[in-house]
Amino acid sequence: MATLFSDLDRNGPIPLYFQVETRIEKAIMDGVLPAGARLENEVALGERLNLSRPTIRRAIQDLVNKGLLVRRRGIGTQVVHGRVTRGVELTSLFDDLSHGNQKPTTTLLSYAIDKANDSVADRLGVAVGSTVLHIKRLRIADSVPVAVLENWLPEQFADISEAELAEFGLYEILRMRGVAIRVAKQKIGARTSNAAEAAHLDIDRGAALLTMERAAFDSSGKGIEFGSHYYRPDLYSFEVTLVEK
Repeated sequence: MATLFSDLDRNGPIPLYFQVETRIEKAIMDGVLPAGARLENEVALGERLNLSRPTIRRAIQDLVNKGLLVRRRGIGTQVVHGRVTRGVELTSLFDDLSHGNQKPTTTLLSYAIDKANDSVADRLGVAVGSTVLHIKRLRIADSVPVAVLENWLPEQFADISEAELAEFGLYEILRMRGVAIRVAKQKIGARTSNAAEAAHLDIDRGAALLTMERAAFDSSGKGIEFGSHYYRPDLYSFEVTLVEK
């Protein structure tokens, strides 16, 4: 466990709780922390890393919320299982592919400063006609197209650059800006592809698509992003982890 945290950046822009969380999550995904493994308690881990207890508590609680860890009275905090892939969680496709040991790349299909129409305004909780960043990206994994992601973000994120979007996942960019997405309304469905969609994903026209719409909000209920995405179902699926409360 000691080597997991040897490269914590205490002066960088990424919050320390998130750095601790991602290192523990990676250890679980890689099998370094196997199912049933126990973690140190928050006080002991905080003292060893010279981090505050609230920092450690938030990292651990986020992993509990993801279903990767479970707290048991009299036992402590344990790993639930050794690997989760593409769960229905508050992650991005970029996160999912990275955690699945696939190399994600992005082709930016469109990038524009737009005005929110009725549907986008309703999903983001902003006024109709207000400024939004409208982006559309093709996500590729190991040189194979997996999904097309279309997103709208409110005006405060209109300065997100094309270069950032080409290098990082959207949620990663938001996290680096200190944004914490806490709640999302999500709808998963399926339909057939049209000619343009089929061309983007290198599939036959009329082939099945897995679809997802998501409106994400911060802890105050403020709209952060609205996305309408479609995926190749032969390459991507959603997995749900159920944890007893």
